[in-house]
Amino acid sequence: MVLGFNHNLIYKGEVFHVQTEDSGVANPHIITLLYRGGVIISSKKTSYSDILKMENLEVVVEELMKEQHKEMMRRLKSGEYDEKAFSFKPQLIENYEIPTLEADPIADIFSSAPSTGASSKVNVSMLFDLSPRSDEKDSDKSDEIDAKNKTVNLDDAILSFFGSRGN
Repeated sequence: MVLGFNHNLIYKGEVFHVQTEDSGVANPHIITLLYRGGVIISSKKTSYSDILKMENLEVVVEELMKEQHKEMMRRLKSGEYDEKAFSFKPQLIENYEIPTLEADPIADIFSSAPSTGASSKVNVSMLFDLSPRSDEKDSDKSDEIDAKNKTVNLDDAILSFFGSRGN
């Protein structure tokens, strides 16, 4: 089973994320989402319940996923989502601190002593590793930024991931 496809793409100088997932035969549908700055710009959901008894179901579902993923990238490239995608400015929240409740109900479950509620904020900055991998450290600065962000040109993603068939 193919779990899904993900691409970070640069379009008109901005980073977009396209994600396609298969929910599996128990819930037979394929979902593709287009994001900009963490905001869903578009989504498409396709059921494949009518083909569950096919012998080569995995192969067929993978092809359906690729086509749906590629279609979302093509629609982005055509400008279909421009009005919605560029109607807001995404915000990067660096070292965001999440306020917590005075009493921590999870800590109370696992602890015999009640929570004191001394800390009102939790720092989540270490949840995300933003440093480049060791194999990326020797590249020039522009390559390092692209590798770190894992972004690619939209045309390159379509061609390299899916091949030139059916463009």
